[in-house]
Amino acid sequence: MASLIHLDTNYLIFGADRTHAAHRQLKAWRASGETFAVSAMAWSEFRCGPLTPALLQAWEALVEGRVVPIDRTVAERASDIFNLTGRRARSLPDCLIAAAAMRSGASLATLNPKDFSAMAKLGLVLA
Repeated sequence: MASLIHLDTNYLIFGADRTHAAHRQLKAWRASGETFAVSAMAWSEFRCGPLTPALLQAWEALVEGRVVPIDRTVAERASDIFNLTGRRARSLPDCLIAAAAMRSGASLATLNPKDFSAMAKLGLVLA
């Protein structure tokens, strides 16, 4: 059964590299019918570049406009995650990414699972 997978920033960066494991995993997920989304936080980090127009167009086609905004619900959930996982320095962006995935009922694909492992007890599912 196909599901929605949110992509962490590192999947956006390395997923286009045909030699990287992230690229192979994305291909496998696509072949099985998975759909993809991204949080506004991860999308913003990715767009900081460097970035070619062709790469941006390819990612826009893959996520098909599914960029989850940081609204009040996501912001409040992210602050709860931040506080409940030890108020770790520089972890707020990851908390925003996790909150957006959780709000969408999606799993999160990341190349840094240790950055998100404490969030599993709060309902985050890693892909």
